[in-house]
Parts: sequence; C-alpha cells; structure tokens
Amino acid sequence: MKTSFKAAKVFVLIALSFLISLSVQARGRLTLYCSVGADVCELIVRNFQKETGIKVAMTRKSSGETLAQIKAESSNPKGDVWFGGTGDPHLTASQEGLTYKYKSKHFDDLRPAAQQQAINGNYKTVGIYVGALGYGYNEDLMKSKGLPIPSSWDDLTKSVYKGHIQMANPNSSGTAYTTLATILQIFGETKGWEYMKKLHLNINQYTKSGSAPIKAAGRGENTIGICFQHDAVKQAKKGLKVKVVSPSEGTGYEVGSMSIIDGARNLDEAKIFYDWAVSPAAQTLIFTSGISLQVPANTKASADPDAPDLSTINLIDYDFQTYGNKKKRAQLLSKWDDDVSTIAR
Repeated sequence: MKTSFKAAKVFVLIALSFLISLSVQARGRLTLYCSVGADVCELIVRNFQKETGIKVAMTRKSSGETLAQIKAESSNPKGDVWFGGTGDPHLTASQEGLTYKYKSKHFDDLRPAAQQQAINGNYKTVGIYVGALGYGYNEDLMKSKGLPIPSSWDDLTKSVYKGHIQMANPNSSGTAYTTLATILQIFGETKGWEYMKKLHLNINQYTKSGSAPIKAAGRGENTIGICFQHDAVKQAKKGLKVKVVSPSEGTGYEVGSMSIIDGARNLDEAKIFYDWAVSPAAQTLIFTSGISLQVPANTKASADPDAPDLSTINLIDYDFQTYGNKKKRAQLLSKWDDDVSTIAR
C-alpha cells in the first residue's frame, strides 16, 4: 500500500513538473515583427531577452510588408507585437481590427505626438519615437558629377538630377508612403500628383526598404536618397560622405509606432514587451545606442546628441488621421501604382 502511495505521489510530482514546464514555455516566448533597422531590432531582442528571460523570435520587414503579412495571417495570427515603422500603417491596422487595445503604464510619460497616435488608434497602437522626413546626398558624388546642391523638395524634380535619386516604393515602405502623403499635403493633391510624376522621371530605383536609398548613397552607389533625416545622420556618423537636407518648403514626419497584434498567442508577454519598449530605461538604451537616432517618445528618456533637433526643422501639421485612414491609404497607393509608377523613364 505504501509502495503504491509513493508511486502515485511520484507520478503526481512528475505530472506537475511537466505542466509547470509547459506553462513556463508557453509564457516565455514572443514573436516580434520589427520594422526598424535590423541592427536596432537585434539590439532590442538581445536586451529584452536578457532582462526578462522571454525568448524572442524576430522577423524584420518594412512597415508596408509587415502590414500585408498581418492582414494575410489575420485568421490565424502568428505574430505578437509589431514594433516600429511609420504610424500611418499602424493606424490602418487598428481600423481593420488587426491590433489589440492596450494602454501602457508609461502612457502619461510619452510625448503629445505619441499619445495622440494612441488616441487616434483607439489605443490599439502607440508612438515610440518621432523622426523628420527629408533627404541626403553623397558629397563626393555630387562634386564629381558637377551637380548643384539641392535644398528643397522642388529641386528634386529638376532634370539635372535625372537618374541620381532613389526612394522606396510606398507600397512596401512607410518612409515612402510618408513622402507621398507629405508632398500631397505641401503642394495640394492636384499639384502634388504632378510633382510625384516629375520626381518619378528622376528616380533610378524604387527600393523595398525606406532606409535603402540613403544607405546606397553612403556606399557611393547612389547620389541622393529620400529618407528620414535620422537615417542620413546615421550614415554620416559612420564617417560616410553623407549630408542631410531639410527641405525649405517644410517637411512631414513620422510617429514611429508599436502595436500588439489582435489574437496574439503570447498576449501576456506582448504586454510585457509593450511596457518595456516605452519605458525610460529601454528608450534610453535604444536611442542612445548610436544606431537609432530618432527622438524617443518617453519624455524621461535620453536621446542621442546627434539626433536631428526637431525644434530647428520646419515641420508641417501632418494629418495622421486622414493619411492613416485605410481607405485613403488604399486610394493613394492605387493611384500611385496606376498613374505614377507606370510612366516610362
């Protein structure tokens, strides 16, 4: 009798250990879709895993690609958190019911633009950084080709720059979609679309990633790259011959965002990551690393001393609600596909 009782006790202990092990495994994982630079994604994963013990499986894609993936997986979500990328597609995801409503415990410490992003998205997203749009150029290539230094958006449509400019495709890149939306807001929709057609004639390549054009300029493979200004500064910090331009007409900006994916398999871990990513400590870690030069959303966090000073940049009153609207976004992308990308150059 004692033997059978001991055996039963051992069996129960083994069963409990097995169940605890399964619970730990289930609660110790996170699938992260990351839309910032690969080096920044890796920094975030490495430090989050170290601080929490939660194992992260990370995939890096541009914001447009990630939005498309989350849509495709909506009936059986595989991701838990979408980190980074411009705010417009995050707002689109919130409107399409693809993301989960959650208000971080650090919300009150965030900049007004980051809080407004959350409000616009019914708390299904939140701002995590701010960055101004612009472009950069390779100094050596400009000199060797005898090109004038551009200072405005309008300059980029001049024929002298034909074949010397790269930008990303707005279907895959949040940077390029922000560019399109910025031009339409600065010049008005009628003149804005004419501008995009003129600019198209000077483009040598549409890249998938928003940072690719300025990286190519840094390597000497391209002359001018339309990008967020912090991406151009990042190339300059590497010692590359890249100069940053803040267009004289004014420019748009991004509120880089983060969202929990609706139906996340690891919801508890997703919330832990969400709070961690906007905490003062994590934001300081990310934005003083030397590889992420945006302005952090948390007002208690420190920024890189070389980050663009937004107070010196002529920022437009960017209409996030209009250009983050899913119908508006679809309409603009369709028009760009039909009326701009098809023009021979």
